[in-house]
Amino acid sequence: MSEKLKIGVAGASGRMGQMLIKSLILDDRFSLAGVLENSGHDWLGLDVGEMTGGQSFGLSVSDDPLEVFSKIQAFIDFTTPSASIRYAHFAAQARCVHVIGTTGFSEKHFQKLSAAARHAVLIRAGNMSLGVNLLSRLAEKVGRALDEDFDVEILETHHRMKVDAPSGTALMLGEAVATGRGKELSKIADRGRDGITGPRKRGDIGFSVARGGDVVGEHDIVFAAPGERIVLRHIATDRNIFVRGALTAAIWGQNQKPGEYDMQDVLGLD
Repeated sequence: MSEKLKIGVAGASGRMGQMLIKSLILDDRFSLAGVLENSGHDWLGLDVGEMTGGQSFGLSVSDDPLEVFSKIQAFIDFTTPSASIRYAHFAAQARCVHVIGTTGFSEKHFQKLSAAARHAVLIRAGNMSLGVNLLSRLAEKVGRALDEDFDVEILETHHRMKVDAPSGTALMLGEAVATGRGKELSKIADRGRDGITGPRKRGDIGFSVARGGDVVGEHDIVFAAPGERIVLRHIATDRNIFVRGALTAAIWGQNQKPGEYDMQDVLGLD
């Protein structure tokens, strides 16, 4: 890549937004060309370098997507489903690579993202980590190899501020196991147990959720049969793994045709 890739970032004040901004300012491969926040936010009009704890950078936080998308080649978005849908519309108009790390989408949201992807490269993943995406591939293979004598439970733990459950990563891993078994996750997912539930249903994929402290992310996939258990685990200790994955996706997307992709595509695992 001979010229710096021009990147825009959504949610400048958020945890991931700030980490992305700091990384982009220091990385010679990229040019931080625009940052967005919601209308009325305290950061609007202020220098993004100063607001993220560094020196003046000469770029102000904006609430005008049209302005930002006119200047960039890729847009990285760890926000909310409604915001990501809005940004997907602008990315489609600008034919800009849209990297989405947002979780918590509904089927209606997915339909809108698919429509936008007809005009732009859209790379969406419940988790941008290399390790998690390798784990997802392993989960699919194990799911294919083991029959329903092996019950499947997905256990996930995150920090106390996380707003969606199960996590996007947990659902991604559940999808992988279901795909391996030739099933639709929506038909076999058990996402809540309380009270007298009775024995688990054969073939279901169960989800257990814990929230507390500052846990970055822990995911276990347990395949349990009489007499034995197989446990696949990923532990994240630094959110920079998600930044690294998102930037890798932004570069990869420059050479792709419009469409929907994920990190398995980016990493060449498909």
